[in-house]
Amino acid sequence: MLEKYLSQTEFSSYQEFIDKFEIRIPKHFNFAFDVVDEIALKTPDKIAMVWCDDKGGEATFTFGQMKRFSDKAANFFQSIGICKGDPVMLILKRRYEYWFCTLALNKIGAITIPATHLLRTKDIIYRNNAADIKMIVSVSEPDVIQHVEESIVKSPTLKHKALIGASREGWLNLTEEMEKSPEVFDRKSLKEKTTIDDTMLLYFTSGTTGMPKMVNHNFAYPLGHIPTAKYWQNVQDNGLHFTVADTGWAKSAWGKIYGQWLSGCAVMTYDYDKFVPKHMMKVIEKYRVTSFCAPPTIYRFLIKEDLTQYDLSHLKYCVVAGEPLNPEVYKQFLEITGIRLMEGYGQTECTVAVATYPWMEPKPGSMGKPSPGYDIDLIDSDGKICEVGEIGQIVIYTKKRKPVGMFDGYFRDEALTKSVWQNDIYYTGDTAWRDEDGYFWFVGRADDIIKSSGYRIGPFEVESALLEHPAVLECAITAVPDTERGQIVKATVVLSKNYQPSDNLAHELQNHVKKVTAPYKYPRIVEFVTELPKTISGKIRRVQIRGEESNE
Repeated sequence: MLEKYLSQTEFSSYQEFIDKFEIRIPKHFNFAFDVVDEIALKTPDKIAMVWCDDKGGEATFTFGQMKRFSDKAANFFQSIGICKGDPVMLILKRRYEYWFCTLALNKIGAITIPATHLLRTKDIIYRNNAADIKMIVSVSEPDVIQHVEESIVKSPTLKHKALIGASREGWLNLTEEMEKSPEVFDRKSLKEKTTIDDTMLLYFTSGTTGMPKMVNHNFAYPLGHIPTAKYWQNVQDNGLHFTVADTGWAKSAWGKIYGQWLSGCAVMTYDYDKFVPKHMMKVIEKYRVTSFCAPPTIYRFLIKEDLTQYDLSHLKYCVVAGEPLNPEVYKQFLEITGIRLMEGYGQTECTVAVATYPWMEPKPGSMGKPSPGYDIDLIDSDGKICEVGEIGQIVIYTKKRKPVGMFDGYFRDEALTKSVWQNDIYYTGDTAWRDEDGYFWFVGRADDIIKSSGYRIGPFEVESALLEHPAVLECAITAVPDTERGQIVKATVVLSKNYQPSDNLAHELQNHVKKVTAPYKYPRIVEFVTELPKTISGKIRRVQIRGEESNE
């Protein structure tokens, strides 16, 4: 499949990868028809997905079945009036129906809007009206149903609602409707073909201020994830790749559908409500996962397990993204498994933009080097290019070319798009520094940088220092306003087993940081908590910690 879209598929070095990697994009490329259905035609019994949940359920789907179920779903959507360009929101967690619906909407040319089940009524109302959502397909859970129903009166464009496997007044039963629908959806029956410039996918993504932004991705977006899957995650043909992500977040698109299937690799989907490290390890062992991707938070918990009790002989490659990897986690995971964690960086607005690729020696804590097609640099507040070791904002130059898979802008918000994308330069809002070998080192969101007594302190470096102490399981570094210093460093800490909060332990952690890194970076405030606020994808929500601090 890759040979159809790449001018060259094998590379002997990172430099050759950068110089010769090129994606060919057909004008009417449609992932559902041109990848999934093509594989189904040639090898219908090839495994596309292995699915299980935390209640003992399990299922395996071939590409032939993915075509059949997505055709049925497409016929259902079309029968109720869903057309090209119609926005449809999917609140489906890790249910396999998400894949049926996404492919079906691709085939019709409708706009897929993935959403988390954690949305409340006001969140759904905002999304319904911001995108003129015409239909919502949801899991059959009381809280989600309640919030959707409460949004109806203030959502004039919402015409249809469907539930998985459940009947309820005012809702269609997706399972029953699909069973009644024809098994074949004819591409030739479409009145209007999709083009690569049409909107395929909208992600609502929240910043530190303002309402969520609508990230607009076109139909070429799946092809942009070939480097993500094939060359960063290093997925294998006929392998089984497991990315820890809920379908409501962009990380799912990175690791659970596009690049993996283009590379011939099946995806592992584990549907759970609460993350339990030993349960996840049992899934990896039982289904013989070959490659794995998760945020650092997941790895921090996994290394606290006795991994020697699991058969991991089939697990060959592991990558990490979502936030920087602490070197101590890298070290312990390597010692236990013999596998080097390969870091990567990107945003909802793009694909993997910087990564540690197979030809590169990983530097723990560094996200790696720029991906092919991405012209990346660091600039300071005056717009000047940063020197080696100097912290600056990560920018992507798009004058020569826009990377395949990079967003088209913020949907219906030209002013917001121009605020971050000016003169063919996209400003990511993330800061980093570059070493003498060209590796990039993440510092934090521009809003996360702590400015104390004239010093600029990145939260990651303090967190890394704290995590080297055996008492620290997790931590988050944030800024607290201070009349003398402007801001001071605060550490919010989750302790490991057998450790109890105390003033003595707080002083011990402060002194530990002073010894490991520059003394001025030590946390002047240490707060012990039982858990840190996180997104459903596992990222620590420092913005929430800062908000709680300002409200006290």
